[in-house]
Amino acid sequence: MFKGILITKDESGYRAAFQDIDAAVLPEGDVTVQVEWSTLNYKDGLAITGKSPVVRRFPMVPGIDFAGTVTESSNPAWKAGDAVILNGWGVGETHCGGLAGVARVKGEWLVARPAAFTARQTMAIGTAGYTAMLCVLALEKHGIKPEDGEILVTGANGGVGSVAIALLAKLGYKVVASTGRPAESDYLRALGAADIIDRAELAAPGKPLARERWAGVVDAVGSHTLANACASTKYRGAVAACGLAGGMDFPASVAPFILRGVTLYGIDSVMAPLAVRQEAWQRLARDLDPAKLEAITHEIALSGAIAVAGELLEGKVRGRVVVDVAR
Repeated sequence: MFKGILITKDESGYRAAFQDIDAAVLPEGDVTVQVEWSTLNYKDGLAITGKSPVVRRFPMVPGIDFAGTVTESSNPAWKAGDAVILNGWGVGETHCGGLAGVARVKGEWLVARPAAFTARQTMAIGTAGYTAMLCVLALEKHGIKPEDGEILVTGANGGVGSVAIALLAKLGYKVVASTGRPAESDYLRALGAADIIDRAELAAPGKPLARERWAGVVDAVGSHTLANACASTKYRGAVAACGLAGGMDFPASVAPFILRGVTLYGIDSVMAPLAVRQEAWQRLARDLDPAKLEAITHEIALSGAIAVAGELLEGKVRGRVVVDVAR
């Protein structure tokens, strides 16, 4: 038995509870991990509250991320004592995840924890930060350089946005942060944002083409925000889209793509191949300032994760939430 959050669904309804969990609940896998740290992402908030059909098997341990130590392995890539991290792969959705003391997973889903980070720091980064790095890599590989102009980051106070700002600023880019919480301006500037705009400027229906402003965009919002970001991206610029906090729709036109040669990159962190994951984590180890990472991070106990999940969906949580699975 071990402590964790368990989601169940039956004739009585949908419930998430912090409780003792029997190891028999865990699915098949060739590696067992003692989980030390996890995190709360937007998707975890949806899973725990049941506000979106994220969970597709029951009972389910939520948590799309975890960091811990291998205790048992029949996979040749891993042995007892190895420090590992996991992001995505349907964990917390179709396969029991990281918001519990033990996880059993496929060995090919794991990545060795970079020596530059503690287990807690890897979860301060989590899927949100790893996704932010994938977005930055997409912009770099497109050929966008700091001298090309401003980079827009939407959903700036969230986990993806916060890490993206810190990374881009360290790499020399001029970052403009879009937020619905102007009171957080000092926080965003401390991360490296050079300018801040109200998300209302992007959230309403806009024109098919707007004045060219952005050399590149990291968007975690979707819907009208993404459409307007594309409409105001410079000729042959690029937009990395990785989230849907504002909606799954994309009410745009083809104008930015066929008249300005704008490229829209879809950033998938869930099923990304191992080589892509390893590149992202190597770059995070090199380019993410640990001091800024700590400023982004808010720590909670596993026993408090259910309450915080609701606050996260209401936009009341800043930066990254790390979960101490031991308490």
